[in-house]
Amino acid sequence: MSEILPAAAVRTPVRAIALLAAAAFVSTATVRVADPLLPMVAREFAVSPAAASVIATSAALAYGLFQIFYGSLGDRFGKITVIAVATGLSALSTAAAALADNLALLGLLRFISGGTAAAVVPLAIAHIGDVVPYQSRQAMLARFLSGQILGVLFGQAAGGIFADYLGWRGIFLVLGALYLVIDALLWLELGAGRVIDSRVPNARFRGLPARYLAMLRVTRVRSILAVASAEGFLFFGGLTYLGAFAHYEFALSFTFVGLILGCFGLGGLIYSLTVKFFVGGLGERRMAMLGGCLLALGFGGVASAGVWWLLPPAVVVCGVGFYMHHNTLQTNATQMAPDARGLAIALFAFVFFLSQATGVALCGVVIEIAGYRPMFALVGALLLPLALAFASTLPRRG
Repeated sequence: MSEILPAAAVRTPVRAIALLAAAAFVSTATVRVADPLLPMVAREFAVSPAAASVIATSAALAYGLFQIFYGSLGDRFGKITVIAVATGLSALSTAAAALADNLALLGLLRFISGGTAAAVVPLAIAHIGDVVPYQSRQAMLARFLSGQILGVLFGQAAGGIFADYLGWRGIFLVLGALYLVIDALLWLELGAGRVIDSRVPNARFRGLPARYLAMLRVTRVRSILAVASAEGFLFFGGLTYLGAFAHYEFALSFTFVGLILGCFGLGGLIYSLTVKFFVGGLGERRMAMLGGCLLALGFGGVASAGVWWLLPPAVVVCGVGFYMHHNTLQTNATQMAPDARGLAIALFAFVFFLSQATGVALCGVVIEIAGYRPMFALVGALLLPLALAFASTLPRRG
């Protein structure tokens, strides 16, 4: 099987993509909502922000680990079907986190909710890869990812705002309710037959390690996965502590912390609205290079900010730069293995989110040794050469 025929894209209703974007919104918000909550959770359980970061690392770790299974499940039983099942489970596990009475239990429930949320974005991307021709895929992925970007915006901005009024427990209940609504709508689409849920009948768990190893023998696959790993490690390792930095360095309320973090999602929205210009005017190579430059500029701005109002523009720049680089990387990942796209995207997400958990942990160590500002400066300094190295592997145009 090579590319799915363009005719398949015609049979895929716009509302199905919209529902997938909505599911991506909630699943991403579930993972990223921990960022503005670190100071509040640390205070309630009498621990440091680095120790409280378990609510971020556990979700990101599970999000990455469970990809190994979802790719094969999506190919075997249908990507939308698996997303619908996982969304229902996510509703239960996310709401249950609101009942945790100690940090260990909260970390465990965050691990479970991260594991169930893990199915949504990678399988949705793989589904788009199945039904949309490559020439139109980056623009379509950008539209779909607007849901994911809004999830980041909600998880970070609204998470901080609601924390002042609902507390961190109330936020998890709100996310659980949103999951339930979207899950019901997904099952209605499947039941009405309005969505094509492509399957690979011979996909099995048996021989799964051998299939992954076969992918890893391909040089291009290894190259893309290496960049994804470094990107997740550096970018989200730094971003996770931005809320704690703003709260402790400038004595900002959680509402202001949330609004500052939400500027990352705002930057992503700016990218999604201008993606056609970037793709047509710059091409993939220059997009990756410019994304790296903006990331270095944004993190450098955070590290050097002497007053709090310099943080929002720096974070917006980080958002534009990240999605410019990451969407280019992600589009290339959809073409790593067209015959088993669910498996390939699952491997991509596994590496990306597993590295995030590692990055958050190690950046916490750097903070305790050197402080927040040196950590942000280091992250920005390393993201630039990473983007330039990735850009060097792409064609000059196309």
